[in-house]
Amino acid sequence: MRLPLLLITFKAGVAFLFKNFLAFYFVYSWNVFFIMRILVYLSSKLLINREMLKVVTFMKQVAHGLQMEGNFGTAHVYRSSLNAIIAYCGKEDFTFSEVSPEWLKGFEVHLRSRGCSWNTVSTYLRTFRAVYNRAVDLRKAPYVPHLFRSVYTGTRADHKRALGDEDIKKVFARLSQAFAGSPSLRKAQELFILMFLLRGLPFVDLAYLRKSDLRDNVITYRRRKTGRTLSVTLTAEAMILVKRYMNRDSSSPYLFSLLKSREGTPEAYREYQLALRTFNRQLMLLGELLGLGDRLSSYTARHTWATTAYYCEIHPGIISEAMGHSSITVTETYLKPFRNKKIDEANREVVDFVKRTVSGLIA
Repeated sequence: MRLPLLLITFKAGVAFLFKNFLAFYFVYSWNVFFIMRILVYLSSKLLINREMLKVVTFMKQVAHGLQMEGNFGTAHVYRSSLNAIIAYCGKEDFTFSEVSPEWLKGFEVHLRSRGCSWNTVSTYLRTFRAVYNRAVDLRKAPYVPHLFRSVYTGTRADHKRALGDEDIKKVFARLSQAFAGSPSLRKAQELFILMFLLRGLPFVDLAYLRKSDLRDNVITYRRRKTGRTLSVTLTAEAMILVKRYMNRDSSSPYLFSLLKSREGTPEAYREYQLALRTFNRQLMLLGELLGLGDRLSSYTARHTWATTAYYCEIHPGIISEAMGHSSITVTETYLKPFRNKKIDEANREVVDFVKRTVSGLIA
């Protein structure tokens, strides 16, 4: 009897020790695991702090890289954003760890105090956010959730850029004899009309069009802003203007003589900027001479086409595709200033209909 009792006691003791050993093992293992995680986290923070990127230096590097890739327009935006940051906090460089929601809000307030529009504020903040995300991806900046939540990074349609009906008639009419003698004004007017006829073609895409992009009466090109390929069938009116201003230099690849240097070079980008400034100056003068209610610019043709299509009851999705927008949200930004007007017009039509059918609606 004593042997079985001893055996039972021995088994119970072994079981007790085994259970406690497992419990001890798991607790110990978890503590070790937890401690290791803390050490890894602290070491990563120390590593980040030791190798933390400087904001000004990194933005200069990113802008330079974009320029080397031929993205001169984007590089220009990055440099402009950097200049705004330097104007806000001085020339002394600083790390991304010093950027807080309060710092960003202060930057936003600073930009508005300098007279920047909300769209300009958004451009600078979105550019800085893109740089910050690059630094985070490189593990050279600490990730802070919702860092940009309290500042404006959207798009507002603050200004009406499209022409009204009366102004459209003035721009599309022949210039009077008093102004017809100015070839530069006439060219600016007709290039503006051509951009409208080509579904609001942006000036940058017009400048970079190549002779090979034109096949019979179809122009196929890639939008420089979004990279999307678009095909536009030329109307008879558009074809007349294309032939009138087509580049006669057989050695040039460009459809129009707005650029001379090879595409993708800094020289070509400078020529484009000069051509754009000249075009906008001529349009501003043209608008003043025609007595337009709104300022005329290279953007106006694009916005006017979109708005006219909207008033012709064309679905925003079709307008978006026609213009090569990255999303219908961009198109809706174009159309937002005119939606309330169209809603008011619809309400007036309803009221007029009731007034015609019901006598004495309101005494």
